Amino acid sequence: MREYSAPASRTVADDENASDVVWANAERFGDTVSFRRQVDGSWHDVTAREFAAEALAVAKGLIKAGIKQGDRVGLMSKTRYEWTLIDFAIWAAGGVTVPIYETSSAEQVHWILSDSGAKGVFVETAQHSTTLGEVRGRLPELDHAWQIEGDQPAVEELGALGADVSDDDVHTRRRSVRADDIATIVYTSGTTGRPKGVTLTHRNLLAEVRADIAAFPQLMGAGNSLLLFLPLAHILARAIALTAFTSRATLGHTADIKDLVADLGTFRPTFVVAVPRVFEKVYNGAKLKAHSEGKGKIFDAAEATAVAYSEARDAGGAGLGVKLKHAVFDKLVYTKLRAALGGRCIAAVSGGAPLGARLAHFFRGIGVPVFEGYGLTETSAAANVNTEDAFKVGTVGRPVAGTSVRIADDGEVLLKGDVVFGSYWNNEQATAESLEDGWFHTGDLGELDDEGFLKITGRKKEIIVTAGGKNVAPSGLEDTLKANPLISQAMVVGDQRPFIGVLVTIDEEFFPTWKSQNGKPEGASVSDLAEDPDLKAAVQAAVDEANKLVSHAESIKKFTILPNDFTEEGGEITPSLKLKRNVVSKNYATAIDSLYAK
Repeated sequence: MREYSAPASRTVADDENASDVVWANAERFGDTVSFRRQVDGSWHDVTAREFAAEALAVAKGLIKAGIKQGDRVGLMSKTRYEWTLIDFAIWAAGGVTVPIYETSSAEQVHWILSDSGAKGVFVETAQHSTTLGEVRGRLPELDHAWQIEGDQPAVEELGALGADVSDDDVHTRRRSVRADDIATIVYTSGTTGRPKGVTLTHRNLLAEVRADIAAFPQLMGAGNSLLLFLPLAHILARAIALTAFTSRATLGHTADIKDLVADLGTFRPTFVVAVPRVFEKVYNGAKLKAHSEGKGKIFDAAEATAVAYSEARDAGGAGLGVKLKHAVFDKLVYTKLRAALGGRCIAAVSGGAPLGARLAHFFRGIGVPVFEGYGLTETSAAANVNTEDAFKVGTVGRPVAGTSVRIADDGEVLLKGDVVFGSYWNNEQATAESLEDGWFHTGDLGELDDEGFLKITGRKKEIIVTAGGKNVAPSGLEDTLKANPLISQAMVVGDQRPFIGVLVTIDEEFFPTWKSQNGKPEGASVSDLAEDPDLKAAVQAAVDEANKLVSHAESIKKFTILPNDFTEEGGEITPSLKLKRNVVSKNYATAIDSLYAK
C-alpha cells in the first residue's frame, strides 16, 4: 500500500459558503470585468458589481416564488452566461443546484428531478420545456419551471417577481448557509446503471477552488481569462469556472463547438479547459490542414521537434540542435497553432480521460502545456493535477492541496480530503460501498511513484479477463486507438473470450479527407467501405501502434469497423463522452460474436 498527502493551502471556515465571493468581489473589486458576455456576435463586459446585482435580483425572485433553504432547483441548459448567474442565485436564495445535461431525454430529466425532489427547474429552450412537459405530470413536488430563452426570459421574470423582496432578506438567507450544507447534487454519468446523485457541500466546492488556485497561480487572477465551452453540468467545467471567478479572472461562455475556433479568436483566452478529445481534434485538424496544403513534411518535422523539445525538458534540457530547430518551427508552425487557440493561450487544463504522452509532449513543445488532472464528480473535480512546478507527462500529477491518495493492495485508487463528497443522495447502500473511514474508493486502478505522481492504469470494473485468464485493462488500448485521426471511438472486448478484439468507429470529420487521399468514391459511406482493404489497413496500423504498449497476450488480435459512430442519442456514450459498455455490448452483440466466429 502506497500513500501520498498534500497539505491544505487554506482551510474552509464553518460559516463560509460558495455565494460569498459574489458580494466580496462586488464590494472590493466592483469594477473588475468578471465576465464577457456574447450578445449578437460581440463580447460585452459584465463587472463584478453588475453581476452581483443580477444575481441578487434572481435570488429575490426565487425567494418570492417560495424556494426555501435546502430546496433543490434543477438547471438544464447549454453553457452560457445565465447558467453561472442562476447557479449563484440559487445559492444566494439558500437553494441546492441540480444540474441536468441539456441533451437529456425526458426519462433522464424525470429521474433527476424526481430523485432529488426538486421544487423548481430552469430549462433553456422551448424544446426543453416540451421535454419537461412529457414528464411533469409525474413530478408532484415540482412547483415551478422557468425558461431561460423566450418571450419572458427567466432572469427577467424572476427579477420582476422579487421586486418587493429586500436586499437584507437575501443576505440574511444566504448568510445562514453553512459550509457543510449541500450546495449541489450532481448526477453521475450512469455508465453502469441509473445515475447516482453526488451531494457536494459548500465546503467541498470551496476546498476545490482553493486547491485549484494554489495549483495554478500563473493562470488564475485578474488579467487572465478563460473561455468555457465544456458543459457546466459537468463538475470539471463548473469547478474551474468557480475558481476563475473567485480569483477574478474574466470568464466567457460558448456552447456551440462549431464556432469554437472563431470564439477563441475573438475572446482570446489566456487558458482553456477541455477533455482530451478537444486537444486531439486541434492536433488532428492542424495536421490534416498541413498535409492537404502540401506542407505535411514541414508539419511532421515540427511535430517531432516539439515532442523532442518537451521530452528533453524532463532530461536536463534540449541540446543546441533541437533548440535551433525549435526556434525555426516556432515561427513557421507553432505560432499558427497557438493562434488557433486565440493567440494568448499560455496553458490548458485537461481531465475526464487520459491525454496520452505524445499529445502532452506535443502541446508542451509548442508552448501550450496541458496540465492533465484526475478526479471524479465525487471529488468536486480535480483530486490530482500536474502543475507548472510539478509536471510529469504520463501521470495525472500530485494530489491537490488538502488531499491524500492511497493505492490499495488490489491497485485501486483511494482518495481522502475536503474535496471528497460525503454521500450519495437517497442511496445509503452506494454510499457505504464507496466510502470507508473517509476514503473514497474510486473504482480506478493506479500507480503512485515516490514523488507522489499518480498514473491511472485502468478501471477496476472494466478489467477484461480472457478465457486464458489474462487480465487486460482496456482503457490504454482504447485511448491510443482514439488518438489516431481516423478513429472516433473504440471499445475493447474479450471477457471470457479466447483473445482481445475491438470495435472501431470512424471519425466522420476525417473520413472525407481519407477517402480523397485514398481514391475512394466521395459518396461512399463507412458501411460501404467497412471491408475495404485500404481502410482496414489504416485501422490495422492504429491497432499495431496500440499493441506496442502491451504484451502479446494483451494485444488486439482482431477488429471490426462499425457502420455508425457511438452516440449519446443511442445511449452508447454519456454527455461527457464516456462509453456505456453494457449498452454497446448489447447493441453490437452480433458484431462482437462475429469477431470470435471461425
